[in-house]
Amino acid sequence: MKFESLATRLKSEKKEVTLLFRGIPGITLSLFALSLVGMNLLANKSIDFPLPYLALDAGILFSWVSFLAMDVIVKHFGVKGANEVAILGTVLNLFMCLIFFIASFIPGAWSFSANDPSIDIALDETFRGQWFVILGSTVSFLVSSIVNNVLSWLLGKAFKKDNAVAFYVRSYVSTSIAQFLDNFIFALMVSIPFFSWSIPQALTCAALGMVAELLMEIFFSPIGYAISKKWKKDNVGKEYFDYRNSKGENA
Repeated sequence: MKFESLATRLKSEKKEVTLLFRGIPGITLSLFALSLVGMNLLANKSIDFPLPYLALDAGILFSWVSFLAMDVIVKHFGVKGANEVAILGTVLNLFMCLIFFIASFIPGAWSFSANDPSIDIALDETFRGQWFVILGSTVSFLVSSIVNNVLSWLLGKAFKKDNAVAFYVRSYVSTSIAQFLDNFIFALMVSIPFFSWSIPQALTCAALGMVAELLMEIFFSPIGYAISKKWKKDNVGKEYFDYRNSKGENA
C-alpha cells in the first residue's frame, strides 16, 4: 500500500511539473536558462575596480535576467513552481557545462584564434571550467534562488493589494538578499579556498553584487510587472492551477 501510495504521488507530481513547464511561456524559460549559461561563461571575466578589496565579475550582466524571471514566476505560479523552475534551470546549466567540457577536448582550432595555440588553450580552459567553480556556482545559485522565491512569496502575502508597489518591494528585497547570498556562498566555496580571497573581500564582493543587482532590478522590474499583469490577464497556466486546485493545493 505504501509503495502504491508513493507511486501514485510521484505520478501526480510528474503530471503537475509537466503542466507547470507547459504553462510557463517558452520565452521566459528560454531566457532563464540562457541567463544561467551566460552567467557561467561571463563569470570568467573579472571587472577591474580602483580599490583592491572590491571584486565583481561580468556575470552580473546576466544575473538580473534569472532573478527577474524568478520574481515573475513566483508571483504567478507560487513558490513551489518557482523552486521547480530553479531546479530545472540548474539541471540544464549542468548539461550545458558537460557539453562545453566535452567540446573543449575535441582536437582543432577556434575560428578566431588566428592559429595561435595559446589562444586555443585559453578558450578550451574557459569553456571547460573547473569542478570547484561549477560546484560553487551550482550550490550558490540553488540556495539563493530558493531564498529569493520564499522571501518574494512571503513578502507578497504581507501585502493586502496586488499592485505595482507590492511587486517592486518583494522583488527588490528578495533579490537583494538572494544576490548577496549567491555571491557570498560562492566566495566561501571557491574564491576564499582556491583564490586566496579574504573574508572582507568576500563580503565587499557580495555587497557590491547586491547593489549592482538592485540597480538592475529597479531599472528592469517595470518590465517584469507588465509581464506579470499580462500573465494574469491571459490566465497563463490555467491547466496547472486547475490541476492543483483539484488536489486541494494552492500555489
